[in-house]
Amino acid sequence: MGAVLTQNTAWTNADSALASLLRAGVGLPADLLAIPRRRLAALIRSSGYFNQKARKLAVISMLFSRPRALTPRGAPSREALLAEWGIGRETADSILLYAFQKPVFVVDAYTRRILSRIGLIHGSESYDAVQALFHDALEPDPAVFNEYHALIVEHAKVHCMTRPVCAGCPVRPCRHRRLQS
Repeated sequence: MGAVLTQNTAWTNADSALASLLRAGVGLPADLLAIPRRRLAALIRSSGYFNQKARKLAVISMLFSRPRALTPRGAPSREALLAEWGIGRETADSILLYAFQKPVFVVDAYTRRILSRIGLIHGSESYDAVQALFHDALEPDPAVFNEYHALIVEHAKVHCMTRPVCAGCPVRPCRHRRLQS
């Protein structure tokens, strides 16, 4: 649920929506399918785009209720996730990494911003090309991918924001810092 609720919003908003769902007793795909769509949308209002996200949650819940769509270990394939309305690469990979511990690196706006500022990408590369940088450089270990992504998010929130805070930043080869000098 978090992977859908965090689309186009801050995690704090998604977390608030998750808390509302849990207080209402909605925690499983079957719960999401049983609740009226308007009620679901009202519960997740804090996440923004709540009508669309209510539909996406229903769609993903239907996927999890179809055993043929899942692998023998209970995880959906990336292709099955991407085939669903409203589920893109970042959301699919978030589900696979965080919910099913699959070794897939999640590329988000923070990742793109930092890699662009340190000169590893230009910024127009495809999702798959940016993801390949991590898949090629690191062992396929979900814990490692999770930690790298968490470190990127933390760095982006502390230093590498849209308007960066370069004071105290530990990253030296930064284009933005060179422009400031």
